[in-house]
Amino acid sequence: MRISNHIKKNIRRKFAALCAGIIALSIGGTVSASEVVNITLDETIQRAFENNRTIKESVAEREGAFWSLSEARRQGNPQVTWSWSGARVGGMNYDASGTRHAFTNTGSISMPIYQGGRLREGRRSARYALSSADLSLENTMQTVRLQSTIYYFDVLQYKNLIEVHEEEVLTLQEHLRNVAAQFRVGTVAKVDVLESQVELANALQTLVNVQNSYDVAIANLNNYIGLPADTVIRPQDQLTYRKYDLNLSDCTAYALENRADAAMADYAVKQAESAKKSAKSGWYPSVNAGISKELDTENMFGHKTNDQWSMGISASWNIFDGGITRAQVNQAEAALVRAREVAAQTREQIQLDVQSAFLDLHAAERNIGTTQAAVILGEENYKIAQVRYAAGVGTNLEVMDASEKLMEARSNYFTALYNYNVAKASLDRYMGVPVEIDVVRYIESESKGNTATKSREDAALTSEAAAVPETGEVAPVVLIDFENSLPTPSQDNDQNKIQNETKDQPFVSD
Repeated sequence: MRISNHIKKNIRRKFAALCAGIIALSIGGTVSASEVVNITLDETIQRAFENNRTIKESVAEREGAFWSLSEARRQGNPQVTWSWSGARVGGMNYDASGTRHAFTNTGSISMPIYQGGRLREGRRSARYALSSADLSLENTMQTVRLQSTIYYFDVLQYKNLIEVHEEEVLTLQEHLRNVAAQFRVGTVAKVDVLESQVELANALQTLVNVQNSYDVAIANLNNYIGLPADTVIRPQDQLTYRKYDLNLSDCTAYALENRADAAMADYAVKQAESAKKSAKSGWYPSVNAGISKELDTENMFGHKTNDQWSMGISASWNIFDGGITRAQVNQAEAALVRAREVAAQTREQIQLDVQSAFLDLHAAERNIGTTQAAVILGEENYKIAQVRYAAGVGTNLEVMDASEKLMEARSNYFTALYNYNVAKASLDRYMGVPVEIDVVRYIESESKGNTATKSREDAALTSEAAAVPETGEVAPVVLIDFENSLPTPSQDNDQNKIQNETKDQPFVSD
């Protein structure tokens, strides 16, 4: 179904002649070539990992969660404060003491001893939030891998459809040439020539639309992987069919165990449980230990007149707060119920996602075989229609109808192939196939009380993934250079040259 370079050049030449002779499409002048990038699917995904802003946002969120945990851990550390005050003394006090200035220096050290579990639960909640942020980053990377794959497959799909419609244009041009030759010798009516010209014009219009869709797909892919939108990408892969041997139950079981968002929902439940325990701390006393030293200086020469220190323990217990703690506990209980419902809904959605992608995969797989057979039948049908028309027993409408059905069969084949590959990539995503860290191993390491860094090392699939992600400078906005008129990805300089050379040729040559 692929088309040779000679045929492509012929199509381009005829396309330019038709545009000039029928629809008067003007061709622009010489343009400078934009950057051309040859890229594979793996390279596309890697570029997305490096440049996609959604991943960078997740890294920043993860770093924020890390410092929130650091803050929660330091809530139980000793706090040292120092205060100073100075005043000028006058009036009766000055007259009685003979001092003109009063200075006070006070230093203190305080440390919480017991807060009813509030500090402990705050640390736990912050640790769960950091674990959730780690898994959120993994979840984001899986999503970016899927979306960049789909954008790449979009480019391949429209590239295949361009070839299909170019071949249709070639077929209709050859048919128009034969009809025109028969019209000149008087064997067919002029209406056959007109119908063939209209059909070819429609096919060329469709080709232009598909080429535009290809250009848009390139721009979308460029934007997603961090390249300038006008970069000309040349994909190096092809849409292929490789049988998927797993069954639905295995895929679903794997997803329920390995999906990062399911684990994130579980951590949200644990955070809600900690928040409830923290709210209950309002029913218990608060105990703090402290040391304080005060030095007062009351004359202009700085002589000490009062030097004292104190050390002790203070306790407070809110016996009655008007039901505020009860209201906070009930509020936390409601948040906990909601978190559990979200976790249950997440697992139900996971099962639905896997089932939908699995069914789409097998539907596309069956369509591949069906459309392959349809292409063979369509090619045979078109040959028969041509022979019948040449022999005078068939009509021009039959030939054009056979050509349209052949084009539709070829398009359906590539669409089925595209749907299969997209469904397979989607199924991998919905199953939670990891990118950097194994979710199960991460949860096991975290449950042992390991730090987030250690948990990430235990769950990392590669040595690079074990490194703690760090935020960097915000990359500048990628702007298109509108000063230069650049060719679209579906064009090239040779095509422009051919079109300019042939735009004045008549549409039907004698």
